[in-house]
Amino acid sequence: MGWARMFMSDLALEPELGGEVRLYDIDIEAAKRNEIIGNRIAEDSRSVGVWKYLTVLTLREALTDADFVITSILPGTFEQMRLDVHLPERLGIYQPVGDTVGPGGIMRALRTIPEYVIFAEAIRDFAPEAWVINYTNPMSQCVRTLYHVFPQIKAFGCCHEVFSTQDMLASMLRHETGEKPPRDEIKVNVKGINHFTWFDTAIYQGTDLMPLFARFSESYYEKGFPNDDYEKHAECFRYTNRVKFDLYKRCGFIAAAGDRHLVEFMPGDMYLKDKDSIKSWGFALTSVDWRIADRAQRLEHTKRLVKSEEEITLKSSGEEGILLIKALCGLTSVTTNVNLPNKVLQIANLPKETVVETNADVSKNSVKPVPAGSLPDKIHTLTQPHIENQTQVLNAALNNDKNAIYKAFDCEPLVHGRCTVAELRALVDDMR
Repeated sequence: MGWARMFMSDLALEPELGGEVRLYDIDIEAAKRNEIIGNRIAEDSRSVGVWKYLTVLTLREALTDADFVITSILPGTFEQMRLDVHLPERLGIYQPVGDTVGPGGIMRALRTIPEYVIFAEAIRDFAPEAWVINYTNPMSQCVRTLYHVFPQIKAFGCCHEVFSTQDMLASMLRHETGEKPPRDEIKVNVKGINHFTWFDTAIYQGTDLMPLFARFSESYYEKGFPNDDYEKHAECFRYTNRVKFDLYKRCGFIAAAGDRHLVEFMPGDMYLKDKDSIKSWGFALTSVDWRIADRAQRLEHTKRLVKSEEEITLKSSGEEGILLIKALCGLTSVTTNVNLPNKVLQIANLPKETVVETNADVSKNSVKPVPAGSLPDKIHTLTQPHIENQTQVLNAALNNDKNAIYKAFDCEPLVHGRCTVAELRALVDDMR
């Protein structure tokens, strides 16, 4: 009801691609609804791509002879996610998102990794040459699991957080010059791990934007500078970039993700110390109750679309999935940020098995990571616990190792030092 629908719209608006989309879902009725809606979109007079949507019952049916595989799932239920996000609050541990790191990210990964083992085995057996594009969080753990099971897989992860930061820089230029350029005209060097990425260069038409950002972030440090689409977001998704400005002051580089994600990578006594601190930094907590209510509204909207009681809306999502597919087909080429294992040391001072986010050159049947250099010492220190937990949590999930889960929780900056050993173990036991 989210990513799939946007992907369908993007496919419909692309004239150079066409084919068959197979929909596989453990909720077969959800897949059938998307089949109906997808074919409605395909038959719309505004659609220029030629597509047929078909529900299938097995991964084998879905994958056999596939050219591309898109993975976008909700690992588990929202009731499980409620525990992920809100149970740690009894120890004063708050999480705006809870899907990547922190207690919520760990528990979500423990649910997700076994599913991705199944996906990787099926792709190995039925579509070993397909390109695999992952949108599911926790992004790093999903991509790492795919490669752990099937090292020859041609998979990468896509995330739009970098786009939002480019858009913020474009808004900065509008504020300074009166004109806002397209965000993809701002060329950046991306380095880090998903949702904790950084720009050490940002250039627009040959002009270095880093000095401008230094002045800009200082000017808006206290009051914040919301992105241009701030008012379009539900209150629980809003942020004002104050955390981004503070991290620039601390580290000297631009943190290239939204504040709600960034704060979960930092020590818990900084931005998420208590609700007063959260309010002062200008970002919101996204409750799972809101997500549940939003899902109910989406389901009602879906039912109306299935019954043709509502018109189809076709508009570009702003995501790059279709552009990447075109590039891999040899119809264009693009340089953009992707998540891949650090096999060619695209980030020089991180381990090879770590899934990192950097730019890559994408062209016909090729995704070639662009060397991004080393993480600066301050950022490396902040990133290190999460690098260690990529391995720790993967091993915990694969081996059902409860002690490894305890260690992973204690390694998390949101948790470490904020509770006793007994409280930590009790939290893990209750969240499982």
